[in-house]
Amino acid sequence: MVEDVSKHSVHTLVFRSLKRSHDMFIANNVQPVLSDVDGMKMKLSCKVKDQYGPLLDLPETKRELRKQDQQQQQQIPQQQYEYNNIPPQVEGGYPYPNAPGVELGDHTAVNHPPVNQAGIQQMLSNLPDSTTHPQTAYGVRDIQQNAGIPERSLPPSQALVAVSDKTKNSQAIVPRKAPTMPKPKWHPPWKLYRVISGHIGWVRSLAVEPANQWFVSGSNDRTIKIWDLASGTLKLSLTGHVSAVRGLAVSPRHPYLFSAGEDKMVKCWDLEQNKVIRHYHGHLSACFDLALHPTIDIIATCGRDGAIRIWDMRTKACIHTLTGHTNTVASVVCQGAEPQIISGSHDATIRLWDLAAGKTRATLTNHKKSVRSVVLHPKLYMMASASPDNIKQWRFPEGNFMQNLGGHNAIINCLAVNSDGVLVSGGDNGTLHMWDWKTGYNFQRTQAPAQPGSIDSESGIFSMIFDKSGSRLLTAEADKTIKIYKEDDEATEETHPLNWKPEILRKKKY
Repeated sequence: MVEDVSKHSVHTLVFRSLKRSHDMFIANNVQPVLSDVDGMKMKLSCKVKDQYGPLLDLPETKRELRKQDQQQQQQIPQQQYEYNNIPPQVEGGYPYPNAPGVELGDHTAVNHPPVNQAGIQQMLSNLPDSTTHPQTAYGVRDIQQNAGIPERSLPPSQALVAVSDKTKNSQAIVPRKAPTMPKPKWHPPWKLYRVISGHIGWVRSLAVEPANQWFVSGSNDRTIKIWDLASGTLKLSLTGHVSAVRGLAVSPRHPYLFSAGEDKMVKCWDLEQNKVIRHYHGHLSACFDLALHPTIDIIATCGRDGAIRIWDMRTKACIHTLTGHTNTVASVVCQGAEPQIISGSHDATIRLWDLAAGKTRATLTNHKKSVRSVVLHPKLYMMASASPDNIKQWRFPEGNFMQNLGGHNAIINCLAVNSDGVLVSGGDNGTLHMWDWKTGYNFQRTQAPAQPGSIDSESGIFSMIFDKSGSRLLTAEADKTIKIYKEDDEATEETHPLNWKPEILRKKKY
């Protein structure tokens, strides 16, 4: 007769398994973990070498050297001389006139006492033997001690202390003043003076026309709008993308507008006819940024597929596909000098590309989190990159790290810099931070109020750009508006003083 198997709930079975495991290991629960003696010794030695390694081979301190000099001075016998009683050993010589310009004669010659022959013999007897080689003085200290003059044998001035090198690379520790941040340049504060609304979706991209008369914006509502920069009025709307427009650029040499969107499309718009005249096909996923080369007719686009594609503007051919990033490429910029292409990616790296060879020149791995924006300085041969950990400045052509700009505790989506050295960073929480480029001093923090009718969470800044004069800052925000900032004309150094004090500069090396 087959017995029925009793069915239990999952909770009961899990509890029984847990109890069996507890009973199995209950005997060893109280016993401490056995310590590895050799491992602990190795760990302590590594810690000692890491923490106190630079102190093990220090040169001798000044106090010990001073004691050694005093001991040597006491061992050397001191000879005291009376300067007035030192007998002349050699006297006499050739006669000479008693005044300059006087002819030598018997009545004009200076009379000398006769030569002391005993003094000459005494001096000759004191000379060392020609076969022996006397020891040469090895320093100023030795000459002072062996000169036979009491005053010179005293210890030297404490302002200059001679330190003898025991090893080839040893050197005295010279106290240095702690490096401090130089005083930053005063910049007038920026204030909001215009809010432009018209999009019905997040505004994701901005571009300013080279003549500085109008600017263009791309949005999540799949439209591209052209606005008058002076009045802020809408001039034109372009439709054609089927997804969000993430990258925009206006050509300075052609009447062309280029756009890239999340629909994997890169379009060339003829602004004389207001229609699309070229498509650039090849991206496997959404396009996130677009840049024009300043001197060559090529376009650089990047996106979620992790590649930067270089397009010929006229033939629509893909010249290069720059691969190497392991995650989404969020930002790409172009410049005329090497490196001509710079990209920032979500894999926390920045790559400098050789455009001719289509390969990486250098990979900058200093960031710890995703790099969402890269911006070039309009005058200096430098760039800045933004990441949630901090903002970093770099110098070309090798990509040498310059300094960190920390304090903007947000996901930084965009950067902008003008020719006056004002660097602006925009965060995902709607905060704007203004920095002095040279010193990295954060001189202003602001956050514009959200547009009425939008929820409080829609306060992110997705893109920003200065106009061609550098006096207007345009920001594209999540509340579906474009905000324009300008410098406060009435502000002076007296009304808005620089809240700065020279703190010790803790400059990071990476």
